[in-house]
Amino acid sequence: MNIKDNYPWKKWRHITKLDPDKHISQANLKIIVESGTDAIMISGTQNITDKNVSLLISRLKDYKIPKILEPATPEAVMYEHIDYVFVPLVLNSGDLDWIVGKHVGWIKNDTIKWNKVIPEAYIVLNPESAVAELTKSKTNLTYDDVIAYAQYAEKYLWLPIIYIEYSGAYGDPSMMKKLSESLTEASLFYGGGIDSKEKATEMKKYADVIVVGNVVYTNMGMFLETTY
Repeated sequence: MNIKDNYPWKKWRHITKLDPDKHISQANLKIIVESGTDAIMISGTQNITDKNVSLLISRLKDYKIPKILEPATPEAVMYEHIDYVFVPLVLNSGDLDWIVGKHVGWIKNDTIKWNKVIPEAYIVLNPESAVAELTKSKTNLTYDDVIAYAQYAEKYLWLPIIYIEYSGAYGDPSMMKKLSESLTEASLFYGGGIDSKEKATEMKKYADVIVVGNVVYTNMGMFLETTY
């Protein structure tokens, strides 16, 4: 059986990522939920606390849309009003904590609701991003390097999601094309710099799911174009 057959995101094309550290109005939350996006991901890198994560979740709880928590730290994991907890393993991190250390600590110190937990392989490729700095990611990778990381995640670790994270910058469509051709089972997610219909359309050619975030805070009209 194809590994993707067990997971709902095989039918998704668009996820909206919301940062607990950034303000967004309730009116704009409603626009986002009704935009045609397939799910909401609650995720951020800087100033992420259990308080601001909990507040954002509470503002979304009444909307009938899949809600994903992608925690930056074990302390920010919560389960109420959340459908999935996507837990990143940053494969190209230079710090083992982001591959296994924090995960083991979380397992030791939390009563985990495993039915909500989904592991995802992260490959961080924007050297100027906060997530690259935090995780000490090795971003000067060749196409062959990225493909090798992705195939390691898919073939060795059997991870259901491979997430290419450019975090604020628009990535390389040619690399995404080669990467999509190299995978057979894992879902390929792409996030970073999608702020127009053209960029969304281009990355949708290669990624199973695009993740759109920053533009919701700067231009709601442009965000809506990414959902078409």
